[in-house]
Amino acid sequence: MSKESIPLSVYDLTVAYHRKPVIWDVQFNIPPGSLVGIVGPNGAGKSTLLKAVMDLIPSASGRVEIFGHPYRDVRHRVGYVPQRESVDWDFPINALDVVAMGLYSKIGWCLPVRKKHRQAALEALRRVGIADLAYRQISQLSGGQQQRTFLARALVQDAELYLMDEPFAAVDAATEQAIVEILQDMKSRGRTSVVIHHDLQTVPDYFDYVVMLNMRVVAHGPVEEVFTNDNLQKTYGGRLTLLDEVSEAMRRQERTL
Repeated sequence: MSKESIPLSVYDLTVAYHRKPVIWDVQFNIPPGSLVGIVGPNGAGKSTLLKAVMDLIPSASGRVEIFGHPYRDVRHRVGYVPQRESVDWDFPINALDVVAMGLYSKIGWCLPVRKKHRQAALEALRRVGIADLAYRQISQLSGGQQQRTFLARALVQDAELYLMDEPFAAVDAATEQAIVEILQDMKSRGRTSVVIHHDLQTVPDYFDYVVMLNMRVVAHGPVEEVFTNDNLQKTYGGRLTLLDEVSEAMRRQERTL
């Protein structure tokens, strides 16, 4: 497989704050067209990893390649859904305008948003099920609706690689199911999604590839091969209280295959 066909390659990546490593010697390749979950305990460096991939924070060593190139050269091929808590939801803007921001690389900065761009943004909102809220102020949206808005912003980019920081956090069951369906649809169209995820019980249902992180990569690979009790113990140690429930969920899935 050529480097240009690999959506995301991370080589010996270390990120440190005040000389204290947050992630250390992280290395993995993500196969094309996969739906990838990044799991690990709080403080494991999951969000730091995504930010380092997009050059939002500096790395101490190592490098990242997206389709064989530095992020700055191929950023138009990457869509990003940030943590909802990191967004200023009081900013005076409606949902449609938020989604249209995903088209700025095509529109051009300081140029007007044209009718075709608004139609594309509206279609993205329709895909996530909230087209009727297009002109509502983002501060007036529920948590689930806000998350759908940012998912629509990523979708409208029509990217090849999507990076998502806990898109399922604090959303209702209907929104979670809608996000899962969209991720599956993107996978069917050959897109690759890398998703930070916290609910271990749904990992076998939602993802086909997993990166298990606790400052360093404990394991990465197909879910059925690496999402094991042994690797969960190595990743979470004594902090994992749901191991038995996760194991039972995995056994139930195996019985249905």
